Amino acid sequence: LFLAVCAVGIGGTFQYGYNVSIINAPTQHIHRFLNETWTTRYHKELNPDLLTFLWSVIASIFSLGGLCGALIGGSMAIRLGRKGALLMNNVIAILASILMGISFPTGLFELLIVGRFLIGVNSGVGLCVQPLYIGEVAPKHLRGGMAMGSSIFLTGGILTGQIIGLRELLGGETYWPLLLSSSCFPAFAQLLFLPWFPESPRYLLIDRGDELSCAKALKRFHGSSDYRREMEDIQRECFAVDGEKPKKPWQLFTDRGVRWQLITVIVMTMGQQLSGINAIYFYATYIFKQAGISAEKIPYVTLGTGACECLTALTCGLLIDYVGRRYLIIGGYLLMSLWSTVLTFSLTYQDLYAWVPYISMASIFAFILSFGLGPGGITNTLTAELFIQSSRPAAYMIAGTISWISFFTIGMLFPFIVNGLKQYCFLVFLLECSLVAAFIFLVIPETKNKSFLEIKKEFHKLNFGRNA
Repeated sequence: LFLAVCAVGIGGTFQYGYNVSIINAPTQHIHRFLNETWTTRYHKELNPDLLTFLWSVIASIFSLGGLCGALIGGSMAIRLGRKGALLMNNVIAILASILMGISFPTGLFELLIVGRFLIGVNSGVGLCVQPLYIGEVAPKHLRGGMAMGSSIFLTGGILTGQIIGLRELLGGETYWPLLLSSSCFPAFAQLLFLPWFPESPRYLLIDRGDELSCAKALKRFHGSSDYRREMEDIQRECFAVDGEKPKKPWQLFTDRGVRWQLITVIVMTMGQQLSGINAIYFYATYIFKQAGISAEKIPYVTLGTGACECLTALTCGLLIDYVGRRYLIIGGYLLMSLWSTVLTFSLTYQDLYAWVPYISMASIFAFILSFGLGPGGITNTLTAELFIQSSRPAAYMIAGTISWISFFTIGMLFPFIVNGLKQYCFLVFLLECSLVAAFIFLVIPETKNKSFLEIKKEFHKLNFGRNA
């Protein structure tokens, strides 16, 4: 089970984290490449506004690709199987790496744009299908910890991208095309290791009706003596589904039986993206400068933020099946509300005392720790747990779409929010985190150690009221 999580993680959410972080290091080199290419091609200087536009397209088209990946990920998981969809997804990553790698020697910055779009598609599919596979192969007493594998590999990808992007490694002017094309290595690793593992047993029995292959897969994952309990659980779910075909996303919106599960996933996904974590990373460089850290050393201090996220994802993975989902996610949002308040005060009085910037710096790390401990990891885990087999792929498509649209929106609006509100932007995030914590407290039951059918029954009263 542990090796299966590693095999799906390396080419899944790892790619998302890695490709989000590596684009920051070569910013100046890509600007120079765009200028030189434009001058060579059109014999005139590139307009600064057009340069900003082209760079924005290169950076943000990743989100558009992610949105497309989220929209096709669920369908791929149904048609090709969870494992088949992940394997096919690596072809997209390898093609993207080739295009980004040859953009510099060929002098075609358009290939860079297409490559970034395709690696976005790869990340969108991975974010959708990987938690689906892990959620379906995990026994219920380990489901939380295993599902945190998605978050651990995502944060591991961010940290690896920050390390590889250092100027001493591939972040220098000579090697940046290699940096952008290095995402082919996780893809090759998954193509090498994932075929050794079985397809999702739930997919085999409920979607394909293949009881023999399901039993074989369960024996591989749970051992020949312990697999029967899991087999009975899947058979009960198969009986409850009663041959129902996997639903399309729009069918979930009209299905009263999953109304509150769907509202929960939408609120949690939007809450995760709009929680202020992007604002923290935006403000980090400014706060580190104020604390007296030199510009050359800031990339190394920024590694600390990546290490923080990775550490809390691991901690959350160890705690989730003991403490439960509700306590961790509510606690995470409440702590983020607290640190938003502290940051607002410390940034307001930044110049008053010499020690205040260090309070801001500590608050940044505390905010990232709080995010990783709750919303960062548990959001994806709950998406897998709140739906039965026929609704789960469609739920991930909806969650992925909401996530990427929120990611793109905050990327577009955030500079205006910061310019308009300055440090008071954290008051907006304080309100948002508090509201999401209140919603989770009132609506979401604890899902620890419960089967998918038991969780569905918990929501039955909410969905049908007295008629339940």
